[in-house]
Amino acid sequence: MGFKVVAFHFAVIAFGLLFGAAGAADARTIQLVGLGDSLMAGYQLPPGGGFPARLEAALKAKGLDVAIADAGVSGDTSSGGLSRVDWSVPDGTDGVILELGANDALRGIPPEQTEKNLDAIIGRLKERNIPILLAGMLAPPNMGPDYAAKFNPIYKRLADKYQLPLYPFFLDGVATHADLQLNDGMHPNPQGIDVMVQRFQPAATSFIGTIVAHAK
Repeated sequence: MGFKVVAFHFAVIAFGLLFGAAGAADARTIQLVGLGDSLMAGYQLPPGGGFPARLEAALKAKGLDVAIADAGVSGDTSSGGLSRVDWSVPDGTDGVILELGANDALRGIPPEQTEKNLDAIIGRLKERNIPILLAGMLAPPNMGPDYAAKFNPIYKRLADKYQLPLYPFFLDGVATHADLQLNDGMHPNPQGIDVMVQRFQPAATSFIGTIVAHAK
């Protein structure tokens, strides 16, 4: 093989390596955080069986390069989420799935306080330019119609105020199905998580698409 041919092959290989390195540098995993309560934390579920891990796996199976950190704390209220939002959502986070309020309703916390706390959480994240996908919640029936009338509109109102994507009811498809819940009748079992993930995927995919588009 002559010198010119060797030089040509070397140049092709070098170009390929450089191009590959540049492509690798451009590729970046989208970092999401699931900020929520036991519904996010995977209450009584095995490791890797909670909503963030299962949603991450489902999105990866569709070819999306995403990592979802589980910042769910069992028993957490909107007040608890507000107190820890700064350190639960680290620098470098590309987006937050915000799911809080269920425990507020269970404890009968005034809806006005819940809305104030969620508003403050959203404001903190907005100050850091972190996009938010808001997951809504509905008041349990035993709280009565008056409480529900005040609690249920919170999420739509906040989504409209801040122009956030809204997934109206985080437990959609699970809340009224005993076979998809743990024995406590509140938390999803593994099959329930699968239903939640399946229904949530379109919203998550759209959210990630928006993040990627804004990053360009």
